Amino acid sequence: MRSSRSGSAAPRRWGGRFDVGAPAIAAGVTDAAALADAAARVAAEFGGADLLLNSAGVMLPAPIEELAADQWKQQIDPSITGLMDTLGAFTPQLIAAAAERGVADLINTSSIAAQNIFPNFAVYSGTKAYVTHLSRHPRAESGARNVRVSALEPGIVGTELQSHVTDPGAREWPAGAKESMEWLTPEHVAETVGFIATMPPRVNFQQVTIMPTGQAA
Repeated sequence: MRSSRSGSAAPRRWGGRFDVGAPAIAAGVTDAAALADAAARVAAEFGGADLLLNSAGVMLPAPIEELAADQWKQQIDPSITGLMDTLGAFTPQLIAAAAERGVADLINTSSIAAQNIFPNFAVYSGTKAYVTHLSRHPRAESGARNVRVSALEPGIVGTELQSHVTDPGAREWPAGAKESMEWLTPEHVAETVGFIATMPPRVNFQQVTIMPTGQAA
């Protein structure tokens, strides 16, 4: 999230490295009221956000026949409902920032699971397909007002995401994959976000896939 206090916005530098410090404001992505409060605080203390990166999600693969409804909800709530509540809280700020500064950015983190088929990943893949497709709609609504919208689809990244997996079969694949290839790191994804956000205002990457070189699909 780029932000500055009202009246102190500096011109952007395009094409350079994107380095910025940011305060931490804790808010549960599945708590609509907390998100609204966080957005209000950003507006009051920093003059509003001109970059919103949505990156919440949980990966809990399991066969559909197990009827793990609680795990389905754990995945749907942050990736779909939480995403929409976050957009609702911050979209007005993005539109205002774009009007003032000439551009604002909304970047939604999806996954290659949105495009590919992986056994036992039906719910997770479905939530990520939603994120990718959903991203095209705010772009259609706000692109003409200089709000750029991008869906970022990473391959496998070394984070805590894999540690949440409880299905034995699904845990075997990442364990083997870690031995056979170098995974992406969070820094690689962060640098990609910075690249997207530092393009000239006329440039909008609608969909970006970033993969480990050794990952085939």
